[in-house]
Amino acid sequence: MRHSTSHPSTYVVAIGSNRRGRHGPPRAEVAAALALLRGEASPIVASAPLGPSTRTFANAAVLIRSDEAPPTLLTRLKAIERDFGRRRGRRWGERVIDLDIILWSGGTWRSPTLTIPHTAFQARDFVLRPMAAIAPRWRDPRSARTVRQLHARLTRARAVPNARR
Repeated sequence: MRHSTSHPSTYVVAIGSNRRGRHGPPRAEVAAALALLRGEASPIVASAPLGPSTRTFANAAVLIRSDEAPPTLLTRLKAIERDFGRRRGRRWGERVIDLDIILWSGGTWRSPTLTIPHTAFQARDFVLRPMAAIAPRWRDPRSARTVRQLHARLTRARAVPNARR
């Protein structure tokens, strides 16, 4: 059954790759995904890996409009990942492509397979930095902060606490 919203929604989708695929190196994989999703794309940025992976990631974000409900869009994104050669495996491992729904103009969504906003996006520079380039004023429905504010909070210099004697 195809779920659809009553009117087009806007989504922010984060894209990442740290493994060569049929389109080429990670940066080319991200560029191919951006072209396929056909939205307003951020610049592609490099970022350090999380977890056990040792390869640098290429990351971007894209604003897309769709009449698909969040679960239907997720199904489409997972099909794109499979088509690009993504195989399920170790968490935070190497991957040809990773597509995550970060924000949705409908606010929040929670189901066993999908949570919007993405649960960890506020703590990830590799998500917030590209998002700030295309959606700086978009507000996180949980904190009411803009993407620009979230990114500034994450990346601001912090004072080193004084050591006790």
